[in-house]
Amino acid sequence: MATFSIQDPHAVRPDRPDVHLDRVLRRAVLAGVALVLLVPLARASTDWLGWLPLWLVGMPAVAWWALHRFRLPTGTRLTGAARRRRSPQARRIRARTTALPRAA
Repeated sequence: MATFSIQDPHAVRPDRPDVHLDRVLRRAVLAGVALVLLVPLARASTDWLGWLPLWLVGMPAVAWWALHRFRLPTGTRLTGAARRRRSPQARRIRARTTALPRAA
């Protein structure tokens, strides 16, 4: 006897982010980028909000990245400096100094 499982396509799985929230955050990032590129006032700083590109692009982008659990894009390679740091750091040998005798 075959068993069939019906899965809800909108169910949140632990390995995948919510589809609707992903779509909303992606659109917020794209709209913020478009505003910053096309509207000069969106590149300004206000007393009430501060630097607008941070709120229009930076914060939605970080929220979108956090939704994907801070995974880095695939295909990233370590740079030369990061590749060299895999071995333990060399330690300096302290020169032994002779201590002067204390006066009694």
